[in-house]
Amino acid sequence: MKTELILLRHGETEWNSQNRLQGHRDSPLNAEGQRQADALAARLASTAARAPFQALYCSDLGRAVETARRIASRTGHAVTQDARLRERGLGIMEGLTREEARERHPDVFAEYSAGAPDYVVPGGESTSQRLRHAVECLEELGARHAGARIVVVTHGGVLSLLFRHSLGIPTAAPRTFSVLNAGWNQFDYHDGAFRLVTWGDVTHLHADSRDDT
Repeated sequence: MKTELILLRHGETEWNSQNRLQGHRDSPLNAEGQRQADALAARLASTAARAPFQALYCSDLGRAVETARRIASRTGHAVTQDARLRERGLGIMEGLTREEARERHPDVFAEYSAGAPDYVVPGGESTSQRLRHAVECLEELGARHAGARIVVVTHGGVLSLLFRHSLGIPTAAPRTFSVLNAGWNQFDYHDGAFRLVTWGDVTHLHADSRDDT
């Protein structure tokens, strides 16, 4: 039996609006991010009669937790946190804008930008490490909720990695797709594999959404 995984990116944060690298550090949802999270909650609540979901999971980072709690306040689900759904740890670059990271850590930023899967940012982790954690978690959830639909609130980097993983796109290939705040993405999990169904749906926002640049 397939499991429907509705994977949501958290709402916009203060650091998103400033183009700062967040990683494992955190920044609260700004006013727009709160509106976006409430729009996700309203969409999930309004579709519950014809497309109910069984469980609500999220990363343990504050921006994902706040988004999930706003959803739960409308749908009544308990929120289960899992650190394996975290954003990639970016170590010494966390809290810096991309311009600041390029200026202060030019070699690190160049390696990071090149996208080599096994490059570990000092104080952080590699994309292959983060993908392994996320896939392990989602496979467990897919098996646990076989035949059902679940909602997972996670991060742009995790979603980008899963998109590439499911379609066989190398990590180092230039990103030619958007990863939008509060975007609605569906993957079906069946026979140990992920199948992309919906990507980047933000119709519930009735407005533009910020890309994970």
